[in-house]
Amino acid sequence: MPTESDTHYDPSLGNKFIFVTGGVMSGLGKGITAASTGRLLKNAGFDVTAVKIDPYLNVDAGTMNPYQHGEVYVLKDGGEVDLDLGNYERFLDIDMTSDHNVTTGKTYQHVIEQERAGDYLGKTVQIIPHITDDIKRRIREAAAGTDVCIVEVGGTVGDIEGMPYLEALRQFAHEEPEENVLFVHVTLVPYSKNGEQKTKPTQHSVKEVRSIGLQPDVIVGRCDDELEPATKEKIALFCDIPTEAVFSNPDVEDVYHVPLVVEEEGLDQYVLERFALEDEALPAGERANEWREVITSEKQGCVDIALVGKYDLEDAYMSIHESLKHAGFELGVDVDVRWVDADEMNADHEARLEAADGIIVPGGFGMRGTQGKIDAVRYARENDVPFLGLCLGFQMAVVEYARNVLGLEGAHSAEMEPDSPHPVIDILPEQYEVENMGGTMRLGAHDTEIEPGTLAHELYGATSCTERHRHRYEVNPEYFDAFAEESMVFSGTAGNRMEILELEDHPFFFGTQFHPEYRSRPGRPSPPFVGLLETVLDRTDAAQNPHAEHEETEVTY
Repeated sequence: MPTESDTHYDPSLGNKFIFVTGGVMSGLGKGITAASTGRLLKNAGFDVTAVKIDPYLNVDAGTMNPYQHGEVYVLKDGGEVDLDLGNYERFLDIDMTSDHNVTTGKTYQHVIEQERAGDYLGKTVQIIPHITDDIKRRIREAAAGTDVCIVEVGGTVGDIEGMPYLEALRQFAHEEPEENVLFVHVTLVPYSKNGEQKTKPTQHSVKEVRSIGLQPDVIVGRCDDELEPATKEKIALFCDIPTEAVFSNPDVEDVYHVPLVVEEEGLDQYVLERFALEDEALPAGERANEWREVITSEKQGCVDIALVGKYDLEDAYMSIHESLKHAGFELGVDVDVRWVDADEMNADHEARLEAADGIIVPGGFGMRGTQGKIDAVRYARENDVPFLGLCLGFQMAVVEYARNVLGLEGAHSAEMEPDSPHPVIDILPEQYEVENMGGTMRLGAHDTEIEPGTLAHELYGATSCTERHRHRYEVNPEYFDAFAEESMVFSGTAGNRMEILELEDHPFFFGTQFHPEYRSRPGRPSPPFVGLLETVLDRTDAAQNPHAEHEETEVTY
């Protein structure tokens, strides 16, 4: 990957800003388009960051149901944010902070606090200029110290809640030199019944953008296939931009191929030319090529992983799906993730569990689905199926072991069963007096000490690791001695906190109180996910050829 010494960028040129808006419908892929553009600019030697604007009134995504916005992604500073921030971290291979997520709730809360403190004495506090000024401040602060900042505006142009942000961007463009600001508009280009690519939705969307005072510099058309030359020319004519500023972003097999597609379209080159950065960019032959090498690496075979959860929605477990892909890239295999309903374990879902090569029990909150997760843990433990438990999955592994090995009848988590006779999982001491739900858990990056000679030590290749957390409950210290008498080992700790568990007499039984999936990247996969797949492959090789040995993969993390 490009380092600071690779770039020829002249800081006196100032920050460059790419503002990405969307039209016609939500969920088009603005974030992936923006992240892919950023990936290519980073390959060209520039320091790139991103800002995600979420116009909802929530201060952050921490209290939102995954069915609303997918998983809650956790940043290193403990920020609970939209899953698009996870895409930016994975594509740009950077660690972001809460400052890179702007919400209406966060912005209004800050302005109101200033008003209450008397900072606006004598003034009428209004959307313009006070809210828009705060939005612009947040963008500039998040961009500080970088070359290019990509700002994605969530939602769709025309949404009432997004209007203050678009006005802020209009003002921003007025205040900055023209060569430092680029507006990219992503729209849907559907097909008619006779197979014609239709541009009218794009035309109406751009008309809406222009009525607000913004003129797109680039239009990206989302379509099943590449935009036809005639389609590009029509969009350019009616949207008043050059034909060479209209780009295709067709459907692809995997989102990690999008940077390769937009590179072939020439979007990155157009951005460099528009910003007059061609001379500052690394020559094409010297640009980092690791992304293409990782994403297009040859795959041999496929493994089936059962994901035992309560949300029948891939976005609810996006980082887990992506971490399995990353581990698959590393080991040269495809991964087929099969969802198993933890809430209603019918015959079909039981068959998926039994047919799987490995089992993952993810994090979560609340009582629903916990018994199904406990049953899945028991199945993996008793049948030597490779198992990975994350956060709540880690806790349910403790509960299952306490019940069925230690013989602690009625053992449970105090979160689900406050009157349990054996609360082997109990609330964190610092949570006793907490009343507000938002932003009050144990969040963000924390260090874990790893016991030498354990599976955890083998996976991480070190005696410590730093991973991100999101939980209110932990293993109850009163039961440490009971577990110490059996084969469950807590191989990772943080003071008096149990962070990693493993079973000594199992092919791969591994659980983490933290969420390792949040730090996984293409080319830098998470060690527990690599370990899970590696064990699956070893067992597959052994079954097919008893004399074969699977070559161990060294992972840099």
